[in-house]
Amino acid sequence: MPQFLINSKDVKDNQIVISDKENYIHIARSLRVKIGEKLLLIDENQIRYETVVKEISNKEITVDVESSYKSNRKLDFGLYLAQVPLRSDAQSIIIEKATELGADGVYPVISDNCTVCKSVVEKKIPKWQRIMYEAFKQCERAYIPTCFDVTDLNSIIAKKDNYRIIAFCEKYANQSLYTYCENNPIKQNEKIIVIVGPEGGFSEREFELFRQNSIPMITLGNLILKAETATITALGDIIYEFYRKN
Repeated sequence: MPQFLINSKDVKDNQIVISDKENYIHIARSLRVKIGEKLLLIDENQIRYETVVKEISNKEITVDVESSYKSNRKLDFGLYLAQVPLRSDAQSIIIEKATELGADGVYPVISDNCTVCKSVVEKKIPKWQRIMYEAFKQCERAYIPTCFDVTDLNSIIAKKDNYRIIAFCEKYANQSLYTYCENNPIKQNEKIIVIVGPEGGFSEREFELFRQNSIPMITLGNLILKAETATITALGDIIYEFYRKN
């Protein structure tokens, strides 16, 4: 069963009243939860509540709190995806899987070879944020990641003073992530931005932008991967390399 986001103000005397309409409909009507069944709730402070349903009215659900504790469903470092949006359902899959893997946020990036125009991407952001919310519930994340506004590579690279930026490329990459992390291990609480390009790859201008700003260009190997596969693999590999060293 998924967890549900509540407000800490709703917790009183070891009880929680769920009156939010969306949560109520999902719990009482879609899942048809009954009195005596368990519910997992989480608040904005990342406190999880293991509860038992006490009462269900026409508008509210009252639960008793059995235990509460700080959620550990998060990475031990900051992981952000700066990715050129894809068409159709492929982008929705990327947003969902990035959330499942623990990303703190996704930056939709308009690049030279982007196949989706900026105005379309802007309209999609509320949908992608909703996908993040649903994945947050299903995977019991400690908090909801953010789908940021549309941006470009220059703006992403401008963040390099506060973030470590790594670009995964199909061309000109000269080292594996393993080799890179052996020499530059990811540290606890460090913030990482992973850049992944469009289906057609980065342009020569963009590769030069990486070189000028000393952005490491990492290969995922000799195989040709679809853009969505490359994105999910890159995130998974970053997470593996962190926990291999920590």
